[in-house]
Amino acid sequence: MATQKKGILAKFYLVGAIMTIFLVVVILRVFNLQYVHGDKYNKLSTKGTVKQFTISANKGNVYAADGNLLATSVSKYTIRMDLVVVKKQVFEQNVVALSKALSEMLGNVPDYYERRLRNAKKAKKRYFFIAKNIGYVDYLKMKQFPIFKLGVYKGGFIAEHQTVRVHPIGKIAERTIGYDDSSGGAGIEGAFASYMKGADGLRWKQRIAKNQWKPINDANEKEPIDGHDIITTIDVNIQDVTHHALLRQLEFFEAEHGCAVVMETSTGEIKAIANLGRTSKGKYYEKRNYAVWESHEPGSTFKLASLMAALDDKVIDTATVVDTEKGRIFLHGSKVEDSKKGGYGEISAARAFEVSSNVGIVKLIRKHYDHQPQKFINKLADYGFTEPIGFSIKGEGRPVVPTPKDKGWNKISLEWMSWGYGVSVTPMQILMFYNAVANNGVMVKPRFIKELRKQEKSEKIFETEIVNSKIASDETLKKIKKVLENVVVQGTANNIYSSNFSMAGKTGTAKKYLPTYINEQGETIKGHYSKKHYTASFAGFFPADTPKYSCIVVIHDPKKEKGYYGAVVAAPVFKEIAQKIYTTTPIDNQYVDDKVQFTAIDDAFLNYNNQLLKTHTEIPNVKGMSGMDALSLLENIGLKVKISGSGNVKSQSLKKGDKLIKGATIILKLS
Repeated sequence: MATQKKGILAKFYLVGAIMTIFLVVVILRVFNLQYVHGDKYNKLSTKGTVKQFTISANKGNVYAADGNLLATSVSKYTIRMDLVVVKKQVFEQNVVALSKALSEMLGNVPDYYERRLRNAKKAKKRYFFIAKNIGYVDYLKMKQFPIFKLGVYKGGFIAEHQTVRVHPIGKIAERTIGYDDSSGGAGIEGAFASYMKGADGLRWKQRIAKNQWKPINDANEKEPIDGHDIITTIDVNIQDVTHHALLRQLEFFEAEHGCAVVMETSTGEIKAIANLGRTSKGKYYEKRNYAVWESHEPGSTFKLASLMAALDDKVIDTATVVDTEKGRIFLHGSKVEDSKKGGYGEISAARAFEVSSNVGIVKLIRKHYDHQPQKFINKLADYGFTEPIGFSIKGEGRPVVPTPKDKGWNKISLEWMSWGYGVSVTPMQILMFYNAVANNGVMVKPRFIKELRKQEKSEKIFETEIVNSKIASDETLKKIKKVLENVVVQGTANNIYSSNFSMAGKTGTAKKYLPTYINEQGETIKGHYSKKHYTASFAGFFPADTPKYSCIVVIHDPKKEKGYYGAVVAAPVFKEIAQKIYTTTPIDNQYVDDKVQFTAIDDAFLNYNNQLLKTHTEIPNVKGMSGMDALSLLENIGLKVKISGSGNVKSQSLKKGDKLIKGATIILKLS
């Protein structure tokens, strides 16, 4: 018996010892979990249910020069509801009132919302969709709706915030304003992304269902800080005029794409920039920033560089006579021809430019630069054509100006370059060059930004940047301005002449080069200049005597049947822009002086035009007329003209009243 009791006691002690050891182990384990690895396991326990979310800061605003908003960040909210946390009594007492409030804000009848809410409550929905794209003001109102005003945990109100970028004035100048998002950066917003970004905020959220997260608190743990603002040079009114003038012309000619840019002459500020491309449905939108990006053969607008180089090097004068022959010449087997069948015969260099004689310009450059092409190319470098302008915005096109050292240089490279082929430049480069002429030879860099502003305080002001302090002599510039004005008065752009205000510029019509391709029949078509695809352009400035603005219009692939010449397609856009800006924008308060000036221009042109329209059977008296006007008049009545000197006509070899014989030569001496 005693032995049996001892056995039972031993077993009891053994069990007790085991229990004691187990209890000690449990205590040690709990201690280890709680105090040694407590933080580790606490983090693991919340890792799957609690998460920190980033709240994106609002990017800074983009403003026009006049204060109009071009781009801004707007808060939008998606509203959902956790119906599980809403007590049944609270729900029943307030669901009708909530449905009515939702109806007044969102539309639909109250019964619609009540039915949906009751079904969601019955189904125990924890992430029930209410509305999306709710603005900040409406979001604040919704927070005070019945049930919602109880907050996240009692009212089930879930508001998901996102920032949306909007353009208050619409799609106008969209490519230049640009963007900075998941697809990359472009335009002004892309260039100044880091400056405009701001500082992101933080918010804790808790998992409530499959990939569904609800804010833990009503307030953010860290509020986001808005980014800094950009003040651009864009004038909304000028931008609107430019955009719609270009759009109408693109639509009429069914063109593939085009651009138009307006620049303030003295400062280089871009007041308007429109870039429109055609969709497959025939609509137009800001497809690419063609003005900055698209490097292409400019055609005849480039002739200004050729004429200016020759004048500034003093190898020619505006009165220098060049024989355009019958409007067609061949250089090493390649044809150069004028648009006028039969050509212009012997005309002055100025007139060759005014009527855009390809033959005339090519022969002048060939004669004086064929033995020293690099000298001509150095001039092009001075004019800003050999290097990119250097914009802060991305995607600027690179110019191509061949040199004698290049592998592709050949016997006709120089000649082709002189009339705008074989070179590739952007519309902005052409505009910068023409603007320099308007600005008395001072070449300024085009710019889109006036100011960087931090929390409504100016942080950096952008000043005018001079690229070249003098691109040509004053004498050359004076002559160049005159011939550019004459292009509009009596040259290829006389269709846009206006007696109300003066304009100066140059038309351009360029055949487009089509690279080698395989057609539908499987045939290989070698690269060639198309007879169906053209680029029409016009570059110039206004008013002609005291330029305030320069402007370029480039339109690609207009429908040939409707027209393709620069004078017909591009020049009217320039005129509309200039006319509307002039009539709606004060230009240095010079109305009275301009009126006097325009009257003088009108009288002079009327006198010239009356003479021109006469049916001449006798030699007219041209003494006292300007050399260029006399030259134009005499050539148009069938005479060949030779000129010596410069200025006004002092004497003429054929006397007034003598019988007119077509093809006869008359010699003019100028004072």
